[in-house]
Amino acid sequence: MIKDLENAIGYQFRNITLLQNALAHSSYANERWHDPLKSNERLEFLGDSILGMLVAEHLYRTFPDRPEGELTRMRADMVCERSLANVANSIGLGGHLLLGKGEELGGGRSRDSILADAVESVIAACYLDGGMDAAVKFIRKFILVNVPVSKLQNADYKTALQELVQQKKNQTLSYVLVGESGPDHDKQFCVELRLNGELVGTGTGKSKKRAEQAAAQAAIELLFPNA
Repeated sequence: MIKDLENAIGYQFRNITLLQNALAHSSYANERWHDPLKSNERLEFLGDSILGMLVAEHLYRTFPDRPEGELTRMRADMVCERSLANVANSIGLGGHLLLGKGEELGGGRSRDSILADAVESVIAACYLDGGMDAAVKFIRKFILVNVPVSKLQNADYKTALQELVQQKKNQTLSYVLVGESGPDHDKQFCVELRLNGELVGTGTGKSKKRAEQAAAQAAIELLFPNA
């Protein structure tokens, strides 16, 4: 079964345990091994950095006439949760994930946040197994093919808000997780956004990232209604 995933990726692993680790969600690691360090979260951390750097380099070299702010928005669009989940769906990654019982029952195989994290984990696994060339091959094949040249597909409200508030000096944005509810397979997070200590937006979502984006969107609508 895992050979099917290798074929979809277009990369054959020398150390297959790296790919298996990339597929292990924290819910599975906790239930199976009672050890969260055996989940794919550490690989996700590494993959996120590799992905961000390689996409940034590609945009820098490809668009020499684009300013920093526009390149930032383009990169954010390409590596956002929705975009990475689309990549996961294109290679059938959800069907290969190792999930705990609760996450399985809660539809974790189709949840954008889980799929996006798994893509970053696979990128890290490719890098550790085959070096930067292997990571570059994956990113070129599945991510750099969808560069938002003219219109951004997935709004990144956090980046947009940061750029708007930076028009004035000494502005500080802070995102504070104020609550979470629901079982592990169906969490709901609540985040407050403060500008210089003042509450300017509240957001909820299935992940902290989504909640922060929702809070940033609310803040833009409040502070910059014509932006």
